[in-house]
Formats: sequence, C-alpha cells, structure tokens
Amino acid sequence: MNKSNFGLLLGQERSNWIRLRTLIVLRWVAIGGQLTAITVALWIYHLQLEIGLCLLAIGSSVAGNLVAMFKFPESKRLSEFENFLMVMFDLLQLGFLLFLTGGLHNPFTLLLLGPVIISANVMGLRSTLVLGGVAIILVTLLGEFHLPLRTEQGFILRIPDVFLFGNWTAMVIAIVFMGVYSLRISSEIQSMSDAVAATNMALSREQKLTDLGGVVAAAAHELGTPLATIKLASAELMEELDDRPELREDAELIRQQADRCRDILRNMGRAGKDDLHLRQAPISSVIQEAAEPHMHRGKMLHFDEGPGETGSLQQPSILRKPEVIHGLRNLIQNAVDFAYANVWIEAIWTKDSISIRILDDGRGFPPHFIGRIGDPFVRQRRPESDRPDRPGYEGMGLGLFIAKTLLERSGAELNFANGSDPHQENRTRPNQRGAVVEVVWPRSKIDAQMNPDAVPLGDNQPITI
Repeated sequence: MNKSNFGLLLGQERSNWIRLRTLIVLRWVAIGGQLTAITVALWIYHLQLEIGLCLLAIGSSVAGNLVAMFKFPESKRLSEFENFLMVMFDLLQLGFLLFLTGGLHNPFTLLLLGPVIISANVMGLRSTLVLGGVAIILVTLLGEFHLPLRTEQGFILRIPDVFLFGNWTAMVIAIVFMGVYSLRISSEIQSMSDAVAATNMALSREQKLTDLGGVVAAAAHELGTPLATIKLASAELMEELDDRPELREDAELIRQQADRCRDILRNMGRAGKDDLHLRQAPISSVIQEAAEPHMHRGKMLHFDEGPGETGSLQQPSILRKPEVIHGLRNLIQNAVDFAYANVWIEAIWTKDSISIRILDDGRGFPPHFIGRIGDPFVRQRRPESDRPDRPGYEGMGLGLFIAKTLLERSGAELNFANGSDPHQENRTRPNQRGAVVEVVWPRSKIDAQMNPDAVPLGDNQPITI
C-alpha cells in the first residue's frame, strides 16, 4: 500500500481537517485582543495613535469574519488554498496594524509567529514556506518603515538600534525554527496517525476473516453428522430401490447433493478452525498458517521447531490471535520479498518464553536503517541493482510498522538485526548476510493454558451472529 493510496483510503487530507468556524473563533479572539491593546494604549498610557487607520485594520478582520459566518455553513472545512488565504489575510492585517503602532519597536511583533505556526501545523510545505517568507519580509520592512509611537507629550518611544537589530534577528530565527519544528512534529503525528489507522484496518480485516472462517468451520463441524446420516440413508435407499430406477435416481441425487454440501463447506473454511478446542493451536500450526500465502512464491521456506535449554519436549499450544497471525505473516512476507532463495522460520520455547526467529539469505537491513525499523512511512531509496529483486516496489515501512504494532499488542518484543545465514555451507554466496527478526513473548502472554484468557475445555459454544 503506497502513501497516496492510503490517503485516498482515509478519504481526507490534513489541510481539510480545520473547520472554518475554528478560524473564525480564533480571529474573534485576536480582534478582541487588538481592541484591548489599543484601548489600553489610548486610555492608560495616552499614546498618540492613528486611531482611524487602526480601527480600519481591525474592521477589515471583523468584516471578513462576518462574511465568512453568513456566506458559509458552520461545518465547512477549508481546502489548502482557502486555509492559506485566511492565514495570509491575518498575517498581512497584523503586519499593517504593527506598521501603525511602532513596527519592531512594538513588543507585539512576536504575534507574527502565530500564522506561521498555524500554517506549519495544518498546511503543506509550500504554503508554509510562502507564509514564512512573507513574515520575514514584514519583519524586515517593519524595522525600517513604520509610524512611530508617541507619548502624550510628543516623545517617540523607540529602542536602541542594537536591540532593534537583535529583535529582527530573533524574529527571523524564531520564524524559521518554529516553522520547521512545527512542520516536522505535525508531519510525524500525521504519519503515526495514518499508520495506526492502517494497523487497525489490517487487524479488523484479519478479525473479520477469522470470524467468517470460524462460522463456516463451525457450520461444517455441526452439519457433518446430519450430512453423514443423509448420505448413509440415501445409500440404503439406493440398494432397496434397484428394481425401481426412477426412485433410485432420486436417492442417488440426494447422496450427490449431500456430498456437494460437504465439499462446499470444506472449501469455504478450514475444518474446525474456530472450534473451541482449536482456538488454540500448536505453535508450528500457527506459523504454517501465517506462512501459507507465501509458500509458493518462488522461495524455499524452512521450518524448525524445538525446545530451548529449559523447555519441555512437548510443543506448546498458543492462542490463535488475529494480530499474531497477521503480524507474523507480514514479517514472513518481508523476508520472502528480499530473500534470494531461502527463508528460515525457527520456533524455540523455554519454561518462561516462546520465541520465533525469521531469517533470510538476502542482503539484510541497511545498517543505518536498523534503528528506524518500525517507523511508519520510512522510504528507503534502493539502488538500481536492487530493483530487479523486487520490481515495482517502493517500501515505506508500513508493513513492518503494522507487524511490530500488532505483535507488541499481543505482548511480544521484537528485535531486528543482520546475521550470518545458518546454512552458509550450502549456499553459492557464503559471505552474504541476511536479515534476522526475533519475536519473543513471555510465556504467560501467549501460552493457551497459562494466559488469563486461556481457552476453556468442554463443548463448543453456540455462535451468535
């Protein structure tokens, strides 16, 4: 799944998240603050201001808010361009108001950071760059061109030139730093939100498939006896109706249709898949189920199970959780995709833990990339020589993120590394190193009999749909 398709799947873009009403409310707050500042300057500090032009600047914001309130519905969400125009208007209006009230000598120049930060959080890189550039231009112009602040006695309020230059430098640095910082953090949050949504959709899909298979399997299990009875009765009727061919054909048809029902149920789901006793399964069976879609993709899969130093010879049964199967399937898929010819899947259990190791004979993880494995939407540029191994593929790390998230949700801990192939002596590339993924569960988290959600023994429970 590439990122553009995933965005379409979500049905919305980040720039469409902000409601017009939100910006209207924020603008009313800004208008109230501007009126309060001018009132205090006039009545408490008795500063001489171009009150008419100041009210004109504030009135333009009021007019814009009124037009937006009456022209558009409250639920309207702004597009990228509409959001850009709204924020640009606020930036220019604030710049004009600062021009009328002392420019960089006015401490409220700091408010020019607001539109840039808003842009970095809700808009794309291009819009943020434009607004950041306009903000820097405004700060530069306000340092040279502005109406001075005068006291009631006519004295001009200004700060020394060295502090003026310091204010300009600090504002430019703050605009650049805060813009980049907000854009980066917002992008990280966006990527993580998208990846978590993809994880939930993958788990939901796996859960639905599991539930559907369970219903079919339970139906096959429960209908097995009556179908067998029908088949037996029809066979007896066929023997008794040898002298009546027209009725014997009907009995034969009944037997054929009973066989057909059995075959349909068998093909729709694995027999006994969601039987109460088989909601748990030996660890080898769960691994085989996870690997089944990748068994015939041109790579050889080798399976090995065995106890560790403190493990019993008896293979443990684990819970058949959808997140476990889907997570392991993603890891196996990744190994098969990048292996040259072989993938090894090893299961080891001890008294306290159960672990699964997935190894391949490919080139392994790029060393500088290992620390970022599990981050969503991490695009790794591949050299031209690698692309024939997996044509048309552009990795984003989303599959590994989903696998890691789902398996950690089941209580596992994952480790990624590069290691020597355990079967090097049989390979044509003895020095080739492959990727190694180790999944380790505390036994209490995954063992079907030790887990708090251990599968009870007894009769199957009725299925409710």
